[in-house]
Amino acid sequence: MVYVKACGMTKVEDARYASHLGYHAIGLIFYPKSPRYIDPEKAKKIVAEIPPFMTAVGVFVNEKPETLMEICSFVKLSCVQLHGHETPEYCAAMPVRVIKAFGIDESFDFRVLRKYDHANVAAFLLDKHSPELVGGTGQVFDWNLVQNAKEYGRIILAGGITPFNVENALKEAEPYGIDVNSGIEIMPGEKNRVKMKELIEKVKRFK
Repeated sequence: MVYVKACGMTKVEDARYASHLGYHAIGLIFYPKSPRYIDPEKAKKIVAEIPPFMTAVGVFVNEKPETLMEICSFVKLSCVQLHGHETPEYCAAMPVRVIKAFGIDESFDFRVLRKYDHANVAAFLLDKHSPELVGGTGQVFDWNLVQNAKEYGRIILAGGITPFNVENALKEAEPYGIDVNSGIEIMPGEKNRVKMKELIEKVKRFK
């Protein structure tokens, strides 16, 4: 089974619908520069509405550890996704499980992932490298590169995944999970229910 996370949630009704469709996790972005930023008060209300077996993931970029931990406790997050320059020591100190994100291209040294062996990292999220964009690019990269990362742990594929290319993504990358955001949106922070349904149904049918 491929796990699917719908990231960039800002509305309770979208989170409820994701749960109804069978998404495994939702992502809540606490990076103030993101167009999908959500404040902790609103995020807490969303998390309170999702079922107990659905994972609430907080997305952060180079956040102060004490601030991140405070948000985790207040919102009741069960996992964090880190998109900055967080070190293995930083990850190891987190109070919940960690997804460590990396932007990759043909020049990426995958041996970097080995440094996180004992750092509380449950999976690595791979996105397209961009010197300008932080916290997710919404752009597709060469999915064949994912094979270079698998010896280091579970791999979550991100970057420009849509209902139209998700089957190719699963076939080429064979990831543990996928992270979708802009590919199932009407606009930043507002999900397209038709696309949400189409994407998850294709994932469930994938063999």
